[in-house]
Amino acid sequence: MTDPYSLLGVSRSADEKAIKSAYRKLAKELHPDRNQDNPKAAEKFAEVTRAYDLLSDKDKRAQFDRGEIDADGNPTHPFGFGNGGGQGYSTYSRGGGPGAEFEFGAGGADFGDIFEGLFGGGGRRSGGPFGGFGGRSAPPQRGANMSYRLSVPFVDAATLAPQRITLADGKTIDLKLPAGVESGTQMKLSGKGQPGPAGAGDAIVTIEVAPHPFFEKEGDNVRLDLPISLNEAVNGARVKVPTVDGPVMLAVPAGARSGQTLRLKGKGFTHKQGGRGDQLVTLLIDLPAHDPALKAFAEDWSDSRPLRAHLGV
Repeated sequence: MTDPYSLLGVSRSADEKAIKSAYRKLAKELHPDRNQDNPKAAEKFAEVTRAYDLLSDKDKRAQFDRGEIDADGNPTHPFGFGNGGGQGYSTYSRGGGPGAEFEFGAGGADFGDIFEGLFGGGGRRSGGPFGGFGGRSAPPQRGANMSYRLSVPFVDAATLAPQRITLADGKTIDLKLPAGVESGTQMKLSGKGQPGPAGAGDAIVTIEVAPHPFFEKEGDNVRLDLPISLNEAVNGARVKVPTVDGPVMLAVPAGARSGQTLRLKGKGFTHKQGGRGDQLVTLLIDLPAHDPALKAFAEDWSDSRPLRAHLGV
């Protein structure tokens, strides 16, 4: 992947606000819904989303800036060389769509078989650090757990759409997302880790909810800024609004104000206890620039209310 800073068009010293602003601008331009006849736009949208996913995560950004991981989030020394002898995890990009990756846990290798071969059988080993002689053999160990990260599209997370992930052995599994899913949610797949004498370890899948170009998550609610025209605000109107479940019609009341928030019940994320949050729609009156008719109207009309009296001016 191209350098994430270059993809978003920001400097390496850009703060979180600048990075988010750059992503939102690009995402709106490149979103597949606006470019249905341009597959390259969809590819570019996926690239800038992965770039934002990396740079919006403080830990990942710091690792990238230090050269510990590349632009795809993979370690520059996947087997630990040059990094203190392989402490921590080694991450490998693998299947499951963009953002799906897995890690092998440090210390997961079972050295019992190695030392057993050196000392000629388990019956002669003691309890010393490498077995020794005359003691009992160590009990068989389960295989190491394997950790995966799965990037889930915002709308899929809100609607609990099934997700497919490809494991290290090449097998694919369809995951049913749990109620209350959010970034950091972990799912355990029993027996899907590395094999071992006492059985396979587990696969631990950590969910990351991908950002969306115009929806934002707030608890179990979804927030959306909705532009409306002046006449829709003054006279009231029924307007089409996007939701995670698809477009719906929203009644804008006559005399609506910019900044006013309307609620669409049950259009948010699923609660852990069941039921769903709401979608909170904030109205933003969008005035056209240099419109002669609007300018002529404003010249013949004035608002005599003391709008700023509560501010002491």
